[in-house]
Amino acid sequence: MSREPFWIGIGDIHEQIMNIRFIPELVEATGVIVSGDLTNRGRKAAAERILGEISRINPVIYAQIGNMDFKEVNDYLEERGMNIHARGLDLGNGVGLMGVGYSNPTPFGTPAEVSDDQIALWLDQAYEQVRNLPHLLLVAHNPPFGTATDKVRGGVSVGSRAVRAFIERVQPQVCLTGHIHEARAVDQIGKTVIINPGQLVAGGYALIRLTDNGLEAELRSMASPAATRTTKS
Repeated sequence: MSREPFWIGIGDIHEQIMNIRFIPELVEATGVIVSGDLTNRGRKAAAERILGEISRINPVIYAQIGNMDFKEVNDYLEERGMNIHARGLDLGNGVGLMGVGYSNPTPFGTPAEVSDDQIALWLDQAYEQVRNLPHLLLVAHNPPFGTATDKVRGGVSVGSRAVRAFIERVQPQVCLTGHIHEARAVDQIGKTVIINPGQLVAGGYALIRLTDNGLEAELRSMASPAATRTTKS
């Protein structure tokens, strides 16, 4: 009897990759999913180093850029065959993986910011490639608006209305998100579980498993995360 497929979801790495070795399930995982922000306003060389560190433990990587990555990081992911931004992939066993990177405009003028209308177009583009698969996993760097996963300090929601509208309409089983470091949380929109593991350096990650009931996700913490500084989204 084969074991259930499962994936490790991480994000907001910001070039601080040392904690990757503290994820106990990583070596046995079916794959690793990076929701965005591999770098800290970085380019191809930084992304190459980050992906190299992950691949030493698990070589099956699906990734997309966040708002803190320059477009050449997206191009590098394309070259490596890892890119999930604006794309849908059949992972087997009826699982469809689709992604949307970048983010809505921020006060910080980061390298990869677009309008919500563009995010909506990319979501539809990716969905067309996996819409017939029964188990849908959405990876959205920008979290859906009005959830526990998109609140900055003070409780203000800064997420994407386009991502929320897509989730309300399509109801993927799981949405892995990130971007808002302080909004490490699990929430739900209809039947969709929304999970933001926060910055990798803070020790959070998601475990996403295919069960008899479909995709299930849980927020986990590393046993001994390395202590270092944090960065802003």
